[in-house]
Amino acid sequence: MSDVHADSQTGSAPIEAGFGDYVALLKPRVMSLVVFTALVGLLVAPGAVHPVVALAAIVFIALGAGASGALNMWWDADIDRVMSRTRRRPIPAGLVEPGEALGLGLALSGIAVVMLWLASNALAAGLLAFTIFFYAVIYSMWLKRATPQNIVIGGAAGAFPPVIGWAVATGGLGLEPWLMFALIFMWTPPHFWALALFMKSDYHLARVPMLTVTHGRRATRAHVLVYTAALAPVAIGAAFTGIGGAVYLAVALVLNVVFLRGAWAIWRRTEAQAEADGYATEKRFFRFSLWYLFLHFGAFLAEAALRTAGLALPLTGG
Repeated sequence: MSDVHADSQTGSAPIEAGFGDYVALLKPRVMSLVVFTALVGLLVAPGAVHPVVALAAIVFIALGAGASGALNMWWDADIDRVMSRTRRRPIPAGLVEPGEALGLGLALSGIAVVMLWLASNALAAGLLAFTIFFYAVIYSMWLKRATPQNIVIGGAAGAFPPVIGWAVATGGLGLEPWLMFALIFMWTPPHFWALALFMKSDYHLARVPMLTVTHGRRATRAHVLVYTAALAPVAIGAAFTGIGGAVYLAVALVLNVVFLRGAWAIWRRTEAQAEADGYATEKRFFRFSLWYLFLHFGAFLAEAALRTAGLALPLTGG
């Protein structure tokens, strides 16, 4: 059962984990991004999927994402206690025992993979199983504490959902799902490095070798600019594939100009300037990065709707 404790000095009532604490173990905000990108991958894929199959697949993909979150919180409980951003999570707060998080994560992993296999196909289930393993073992247990490239390589875990969604719909893969994968994969480093710029003390105290800790903020700023510049052609290039079109191209051009300007502003700043305004530029860039990804995938959905209605303006010869 959950950890129940009381403050003997104040005589306060014991604190027990509630349903919301177990939901928090699943990282619902991360899960929402996984669900959205997986749904886009499923809906933009060629062919039709029965609504019941699609709904079941998305539910099981969400469970898989939640399982990854629970396993990550189980393993990272020690550093979560140190970091101000994470110390209120259920395990460091003493609401849920580590063994409970481990058991929940393993149980949900098995359920999600098996049920996705039954609901769709072996390829989609295999990709989900690999994604859970990659996030829980390769990233959380190894990369996160071993190398400043943790976010670069570990970003693959968050990039798989649209590929899984595509596999659910088609039973196979192609160029388009890997372009969606590449978009998320290249977006992840500047997104998290922007966060690390104004949360460096947390990672330093937790002894997590984030780039800001191992190479300093100046180098991190340069990396944000380089990866943002490398991301732009990937994002814009998707317009010229079967899932793109004129609407997506217009959206991608605007978003990437804004994103590049933000990265350039971050690169130009000195630490004195950043400290003086409380890292306002870095925080704006981080917040915009969330909209950046959401709007790109929203544009993929818009193109799919236009194709269904016969109103699409494709940029390819197909």
